[in-house]
Amino acid sequence: MDNMLPSPGYNIPSIGTPIHHQEDESIQTQQQQQTPRHPASFGMNLPHLQHANISQAQDNHMMSPAVQRQHEGSMSIYGPGTPAPATPHTPASVADPGIIPVLQNIVSTVNLGCRLDLKKIALQARNAEYNPKRFAAVIMRIREPRTTALIFSSGKMVCTGAKSEEDSRLAARKYARIVQKLGFSAKFLDFKIQNMVGSCDVKFPIRLEGLVLTHGQFSSYEPELFPGLIYRMVKPRIVLLIFVSGKVVLTGAKVRQEIYDAFENIYPILKGFKK
Repeated sequence: MDNMLPSPGYNIPSIGTPIHHQEDESIQTQQQQQTPRHPASFGMNLPHLQHANISQAQDNHMMSPAVQRQHEGSMSIYGPGTPAPATPHTPASVADPGIIPVLQNIVSTVNLGCRLDLKKIALQARNAEYNPKRFAAVIMRIREPRTTALIFSSGKMVCTGAKSEEDSRLAARKYARIVQKLGFSAKFLDFKIQNMVGSCDVKFPIRLEGLVLTHGQFSSYEPELFPGLIYRMVKPRIVLLIFVSGKVVLTGAKVRQEIYDAFENIYPILKGFKK
């Protein structure tokens, strides 16, 4: 037994399991021949990756032919030059619709610069009414622009109902001219727009309960008293009436731009509470 030589295929060390050098070399050669050369195999010549390829080849060698074909088919769905399909990209959010608030009413004031006899104005002017027991001013109306004026005995006048700044000034000048024709030395002083009212529709219902809970510092909502939520914006200083249907009324502006800025500020908030 001492003279017995070891088998040519085995190199028996003093301790440990026999190492199959020839089988490893044949398997490695076979693996290198089967491995395609394409850019995806960059870095496969590293020692630790070669050891992983040898282990995988041994596992494939131990499989049955049917299982091995199924395994290879699942590993190589796409060819070497065919890139895998890209992940579907989520489309960008649709831009906000171009909703522009429409001016519904403009309130302006002007000083006529003289004392007025309201009874004389009410008797001689057309489309004028005066009831001092109900209201201490003459109520006068014209058709173009379609507006209403409140004329006080002090010479102050309030013009309401215009849809634009130009119409409000034009209507105020027409009322002043009417008073001049009645024999008063009326002037046109200190014209100023005091309030502008706009409205728009965001085209989706709004959860007013959630809005008042989140923005309780700026809003109040009492559906038993009034169906709309009252939102008091700080900058610009605008008051908004927001309804569950999506209708929004903006009031308290001195210039048109404040209406637009207030709606630009409130629209993302309303979109967050869309039903």
